[in-house]
Amino acid sequence: MSRYRIRAVADLTGVSTATLRAWERRYGVPAPARTASAYRLYGDDDVALIAQMRDLVESGVAPAEAARALRERAAGMGDAPADVDAYRLAADRIVDAALRFDVEAIREEVTRSLALGPAIAIFDRALTPALVRVGDLWHQGQLTVAQEHILSNVLLGRVNQLLELIQPVDASRRVVLACFEEEDHVLGLYGAGLHFAAWGYRSVFLGARTPPDAIARVVSTLDIDAVALSTTITPPNARGRSLVDAYADACRHVPLLIGGQGAEPLRRFVEARGAIMAQEGFPEVRKILDRAMRADRKVAVSRNGQGSAPEPERSKRP
Repeated sequence: MSRYRIRAVADLTGVSTATLRAWERRYGVPAPARTASAYRLYGDDDVALIAQMRDLVESGVAPAEAARALRERAAGMGDAPADVDAYRLAADRIVDAALRFDVEAIREEVTRSLALGPAIAIFDRALTPALVRVGDLWHQGQLTVAQEHILSNVLLGRVNQLLELIQPVDASRRVVLACFEEEDHVLGLYGAGLHFAAWGYRSVFLGARTPPDAIARVVSTLDIDAVALSTTITPPNARGRSLVDAYADACRHVPLLIGGQGAEPLRRFVEARGAIMAQEGFPEVRKILDRAMRADRKVAVSRNGQGSAPEPERSKRP
């Protein structure tokens, strides 16, 4: 479960820190946890509750009435999920704004969706479906490429913000996120970054069109634990094999994951180099990655005899 400081919650929900403190003090909405130093720590459920409170107040409901309604709703629902359709509805509103070519509404609806719940759920269940549907509508001739590009750019900005907010500050692991050398589409990388953040990894984001030598430089210079590459368009057969080989060589001992819509035809090349196909869903990918990292540590220890694994010649983290 993600934890946020009050400033991050204010950025996510558009509710000022002063208002957040006032709602907590006057109405008990929400009731965040506290650190040993008395700093507020908000969870995903707290952020979702604040978003609901905000929406009620903006619709004209008095704050006291809104808080009472939310408490009664929570008491009446028990453990029933409150957000069964919230993500789909958010995606609908985003698509509707794109169809109307209302740039401000697109920004508003995307920003509003960031307070629905856990970051991964927001990305997987609201933002990605909205972009896919807009892409389908573009292919059907129901909206223009300009509308699709506007939505893509707004999503990239907001998802980047979301990823920065949930990056684990004291992460003991780091992952490089990059696209194949001829690949421009980076949104999937942000989704991968959200999952890695939930696993305790901090991202080193290289983005689009990353050549193998750039990967090699980062791996040799920084303390990197994994490299994740994305491709949405499959390179031609010979080019695909040479790229996989070049990226595998660049990663050296660091586990390499390759995913994206264009990755499946490269499977035989990926597996031949001992890399990980990131096509089986993130829970399975995490299991495979954890096994690969444990095996890598065992190999390093065995090569060094009875002692501990040799320290790579890479810079230390600050």
